[in-house]
Amino acid sequence: MRLSFVSSRRALVSMAAAVCMAPVFAQSPAPIKLALIEGLSGPFGNTGEAVVRNIAWAVERVNARGGVKTAQGLRPMALERYDSKGQSEEALSALKSAIDDGAQVVLQGNSSANAAALIDAINKHNEREPAKRVLFLNYSAVDPALTNEKCSFWHFRFDAHADMRMTALMQVLQEDKKIKSAYLIGQDYSFGQAVLREAKRQLADKRPDVQIVGDELHPMGRVKDFLPYAAKIKASGAQAVITGNWGNDLTLLVKAAREAGFEGKFYTFYGNALGAPAALGDAGVGRVIAVADWLPNVPGKASEAFYRSFRQRFPKPSEDYVHVRMQLMVEALAQAVEKAGSTDPVAVALALEKARVSMAGQTGTMRAQDHQFQQPLVVGVMERQGAAGVPFDVEGSGYGFKVIRQIKPEQASMPSSCSMVRPS
Repeated sequence: MRLSFVSSRRALVSMAAAVCMAPVFAQSPAPIKLALIEGLSGPFGNTGEAVVRNIAWAVERVNARGGVKTAQGLRPMALERYDSKGQSEEALSALKSAIDDGAQVVLQGNSSANAAALIDAINKHNEREPAKRVLFLNYSAVDPALTNEKCSFWHFRFDAHADMRMTALMQVLQEDKKIKSAYLIGQDYSFGQAVLREAKRQLADKRPDVQIVGDELHPMGRVKDFLPYAAKIKASGAQAVITGNWGNDLTLLVKAAREAGFEGKFYTFYGNALGAPAALGDAGVGRVIAVADWLPNVPGKASEAFYRSFRQRFPKPSEDYVHVRMQLMVEALAQAVEKAGSTDPVAVALALEKARVSMAGQTGTMRAQDHQFQQPLVVGVMERQGAAGVPFDVEGSGYGFKVIRQIKPEQASMPSSCSMVRPS
């Protein structure tokens, strides 16, 4: 299902009719269509809508400066939404609709399973119909396989993959000598499995003294009551939980853990947003650790100005979800189109491989070998707003994340097994 961000189909038709009736001396170049294929309904609909705000804001900034420079002149970006409902089959159907609607760039991220399905479909489509090729920009699907054995010339990932994120978390856990036992829990799909697999590998390598007292996968998006899981976590005697859970699966898990009286730490990929801090309250202070490409309390004037500008654009506490990487992704695309001089997917991809973009004091570069973005990472710990290093809270909760570790791109980087097939 397609939902236009800029206007309804009826408005577009009316506008087109008006243009046809008026004398035309010089037509404006057509917009560059971006198709956002994401779960905008269902159990993770809130995460999809949060992404829409990020991408829309980035597109607004590009259009505010006139659009993207091409050989045809300045071209605006047009963001169109396609609801995948979080399902791979729906995502593939949305991809077909997006291509039929003229999109040359597909954006997706809130499911590694959906991303893998899209990569495979786009590979086949681009080979079968070279005149209608599309690019795939991925902002959140972090299964390491997507830029390793499943890498594709048409796919670019702008988030650090799961193994990179785990390496950053492990730098903090490695120094916490009080932790002697850990419970691993995650969503039962490719990403969740990858997180637990890498957690076990890195614990064995860096903290062999830590006993794994639980190793569990649960159905994704279908568990309504996490109290039985929380009870097992508490009964295990675990001093820390390591999880890649996101969206409601994370919020419900941490809420259940609080209700069960679990007093250990949470090492998370996404514990810094979408209801998790509010669900934990004071129980999370000093005990919830999260890794990200950026956090609102990253020190520096550029970072602070960036965050304040986002909150000015989206002032409601419920809309407080911003990621620098999504902004960098749209900027990298605009840069690549300008260098290519057109929206030809091959030319844009070749330019995107060399992208170097900066914002909010952050700079990232695209690695041509596997199309994995290289960028800084940060690790933060939950604290009350107003504590040292915590000027900003999350979602009006009164709790924010203090940055305790900043990791340079070269420290976060990992080798790739990608053997990329390039178009002839």
